[in-house]
Amino acid sequence: MRAKITYALAAVVLVVYFVLVGSRGVFLIQAGTLLTVTFGIAVLVLPLIGLWFLWKNTQFARKAGLLAAELEREGGLPVDELERTPSGRIDRDSADAVFLRRKAETEAAPEDWRSWFRLAVAYHDARDTPRARKAMQRAIALHEGRQPAA
Repeated sequence: MRAKITYALAAVVLVVYFVLVGSRGVFLIQAGTLLTVTFGIAVLVLPLIGLWFLWKNTQFARKAGLLAAELEREGGLPVDELERTPSGRIDRDSADAVFLRRKAETEAAPEDWRSWFRLAVAYHDARDTPRARKAMQRAIALHEGRQPAA
């Protein structure tokens, strides 16, 4: 729950920032010279890109959360079996061992969104965020009945 509140707060701050930046772009356009209109348009593009990025990330997080809830109802969420260092960080060798099992599970059932979800968690635990995100995107696509990107 704490992560959701933090995300929501960050999203609100970003939206306020985008509105402020966008208003500056409008002021520049209203000045009416070629230079200020050009800069105004350029300034308006940045908040639009930011809003698109925020929307896509919010959709991704929402869909991943729905998959987690469904998997939890089924009793299929991965159990935290990872060893930790004295400071509380995940032990790398332990994460690698779990990752190998999750990878084998996914190779055995490549069309099962559940195995891709668990693989995404294993990638995350192994601190490989880009691959974790791609695996989660594949899980979402399979769950939605879409053909996932290669």
